Amino acid sequence: MARRLVIAAVLLFGLYQAWESYAHRALVRTPGVLIASEPVQHELAAATAIRHGDFTLQPLASFSFDARVLLVSRYRWDAESALAPFDLGIGWRRMSDTSVIDQLGLSQSARFLTWRWADTPPIPVDEITRSAANVHIIPANDMIERQVAALRSGQHVRAHGMLVEANRADGWRWRSSLSREDGGSGACELMYVESLSVED
Repeated sequence: MARRLVIAAVLLFGLYQAWESYAHRALVRTPGVLIASEPVQHELAAATAIRHGDFTLQPLASFSFDARVLLVSRYRWDAESALAPFDLGIGWRRMSDTSVIDQLGLSQSARFLTWRWADTPPIPVDEITRSAANVHIIPANDMIERQVAALRSGQHVRAHGMLVEANRADGWRWRSSLSREDGGSGACELMYVESLSVED
């Protein structure tokens, strides 16, 4: 009996994984720039702090983007997952072009978006840095969290919210980058997302 239960559990897990892979399969795009615009950021004057669960969010700038979804990763076990359960890798301008993306090996892990190439990069490395971002997503509500969870690579997504600094009573702190020019540790955007839509 125990053996049958184990087999049934393995089969159910396999079916779940297969469904997840199907539901989140990449959207196929023809070559060409999908998103010609850059994210829009504006400074905020005297913004009111937001209480979000155990965290206090201090808005740093308003932030909106139209972008191609490069990758989506869900985090459940790291220290940040209680605040930002998803990382969204996005690209615009030539980093929204299938002919460029197909020449890059993109991956997300440990809260970073990384890329590699076989021989030479398809576009200059500094242009890749300027035209892609790894955004730590803080959903403003359950609906937005469900929307992010359903995103697929290749989709055209539009989002609006704020870049923030997050603090917790025990002294823990996490601050968003405010530049699209930086790379490495501290270069990711920490975004409180107030609205999100898929434009496909």
